[in-house]
Amino acid sequence: MMYEQQQQRQVGIIHVDNNKGRQMRLEDSDQDSTKLEIVDLSGMSLDSLPNPPLNLATICKLDLSNNNLQNIPESLTARLLNVIVLDVHSNQLKCLPNSIGCLSKLKILNVSGNLLQQLPTTIDNCRSLQELNANFNKLRQLPDTIGFELVNLRKLSVNSNKLVFLPHSTSHLSNLRVLDARLNCLRSLPEDLENLINLQILNVSQNFQYLAALPYSIGLLMSLVELDVSYNKITTLPDSIGCLKKLQKLSVEGNPLASPPPEVMEQGLHVVKQYLCDNINGTSHKPSHKKNSWLGKLAKCGTFSGQSVKIPEREAYIMPSYRPIDGLASPRYMGMFSPKRLFSPKSYFSR
Repeated sequence: MMYEQQQQRQVGIIHVDNNKGRQMRLEDSDQDSTKLEIVDLSGMSLDSLPNPPLNLATICKLDLSNNNLQNIPESLTARLLNVIVLDVHSNQLKCLPNSIGCLSKLKILNVSGNLLQQLPTTIDNCRSLQELNANFNKLRQLPDTIGFELVNLRKLSVNSNKLVFLPHSTSHLSNLRVLDARLNCLRSLPEDLENLINLQILNVSQNFQYLAALPYSIGLLMSLVELDVSYNKITTLPDSIGCLKKLQKLSVEGNPLASPPPEVMEQGLHVVKQYLCDNINGTSHKPSHKKNSWLGKLAKCGTFSGQSVKIPEREAYIMPSYRPIDGLASPRYMGMFSPKRLFSPKSYFSR
């Protein structure tokens, strides 16, 4: 049995046994049951694919990863009618066959680690697709309509490419849970991200000098748990981020942030969210000791307490004798209680 399998592997086909995998059964409307098989041709240094001697419609998973493939025949892809998982990562592919649009049952597609500069527009027809991994390619753009058609997509990984923007339709991927677009050349993100109602993880880090701002709608991602915008050129976080109640992790290091200021950021996520919420509500963020400093020093000097209190000379200037506040509330003393006069060395008060 093992010898037969080795022979089959040499001609390009292997039926996985119980030690390495399992045969799967798929209920079909036309048949009582259909045996679907896993075919593993990974790591065989293949430069091309031989003509398979079996019915490709019986394959539910095809693994062609870690080879030297430069193309996948259109005719082969078109016959993978029941394939659910297609893994071609770590090859030399410069393009994908247009017939990939025939894979109506495809749920997981891994094309990472190739030389792809674009994805075929026919990928929009893979409407069952749930995971698309196109990391480590040379992609400059994604199909414009990708978000309108791949309505079941839950994970989109396009990190380590050359993407300048994400198509507007990306914001229509309402079932998306994970969006990984780090290590690209993104100049901006789509404006209407609020439609990504199930997005939990968003990573747009390491776009470096290209990404300088985030859309306000990023704060409307109500399911968001992790947000990574580190190592970009962002100077201001949108105040709307303060509304993300489920957010547990926020990474912003490596940005020239001015708002929130560093003293707020170093206090942790809870303080940052409160700061941003206060911005929305119009609450001032001036430190309380600055905002009320002159009133506080008046109290320390005894003006409001009815008695004089000795304090260090450097903290305030005090009156030579105590006068009740009522007695000083006259035109003669008007203007004496401004902060400039109270705490200026040239004020009316002496030490």
